[in-house]
Amino acid sequence: MLDPRVRRLAELLIDHSVRLQPNEKVLIEAFDLPDPSLVTCLVEFARARGGIPVVAWKSNAIVRCLLMHGDAETFKQIGEIEAHAMSQMQAYIGVRGAANTNELADVPSSQMALYQEHWWHPVHLALRVPKTKWVVLRYPTPSMAQAAQRSSEDFEDFYFRVCTADYVRMAQNQEPLVARMQKAERIHITAPDTDLRFSIKDIPVIPCHGRRNIPDGECFTAPVKDSVNGVITYNTKTLYQGVVFDRIRFEFKDGRIIKATCANGQDKRLNEILDSDEGARYIGEWSLGLNNEVREPMLDTLFDEKIGGSLHFTPGNAYETADNGNRSKVHWDIVLIQTKAYGGGEVWFDDELVRKDGFFVPADLQPLNAGL
Repeated sequence: MLDPRVRRLAELLIDHSVRLQPNEKVLIEAFDLPDPSLVTCLVEFARARGGIPVVAWKSNAIVRCLLMHGDAETFKQIGEIEAHAMSQMQAYIGVRGAANTNELADVPSSQMALYQEHWWHPVHLALRVPKTKWVVLRYPTPSMAQAAQRSSEDFEDFYFRVCTADYVRMAQNQEPLVARMQKAERIHITAPDTDLRFSIKDIPVIPCHGRRNIPDGECFTAPVKDSVNGVITYNTKTLYQGVVFDRIRFEFKDGRIIKATCANGQDKRLNEILDSDEGARYIGEWSLGLNNEVREPMLDTLFDEKIGGSLHFTPGNAYETADNGNRSKVHWDIVLIQTKAYGGGEVWFDDELVRKDGFFVPADLQPLNAGL
């Protein structure tokens, strides 16, 4: 019997996230899902709304094989084929399961760089992100439950509760924060081994409430490209290109990462990623996490970057909606949690303390503290 929570999630994705209209084409791209129920529900709802669903069912094991044995021409051909398909779409829904979250861990960085340049960038950064109504999400699997240190049943309950949140109320609660960020010029962030200053003057501010990521709950902009100075030490592990990095520390001078280290012996791989291109050592996004249902990191960016009381500071490509001009094959959301349990910290807008130890201070931002 179909889990009614799956149908509710599919309906939310079609009606709220991509807002599918009659005759619009939607690409549903699924990786390693344990069963096809969510995809079949998405197809049913897309057709019921008059849309045209196109389905791609993929395997990370096959992707790994292509990455291990392919060359630039292989990736270029795949990229051209998928870019042509993406150019026909008005909407995109990407759903990723994972039997093994480290499936790509042994792919050489040189191969990943070719993949990013010839496959990922032309399909997703050049087309999907700026040209479609898109949403990406994970799907609950035992490996995700294990990473979250929960039983499978408990994790599924958490997953569906968080993913089908009241995004209308979330949008309303974000409005005062958006207004404050739009007025702010200078940002100051502190935390253990973190003292960071930058400007967001004249950069657009984008509230996020279920239209791009599920689960959602963040408000992002970007620093003026050359304005970042100081140091940040991220206190959550991050999985990128199949490799786990811990306690990443960046030092900045005039916007550029001049020193990058981490705590688990992956300094070489970390710097190889940052040397992918010139833009990878500059920041393309700064965002505040606002989903108070998500409280602990689970080595999954789509959840970790939404943690209430967190922020992420992202090396690499800027989104066109909040553009500081930085361009890169890399876009790496790395999370710093500022709640007391994780060492605390402060966020200042100009000369006003806006958030302390994960809690918003001004009266008009108090609704964002609910549930913390």
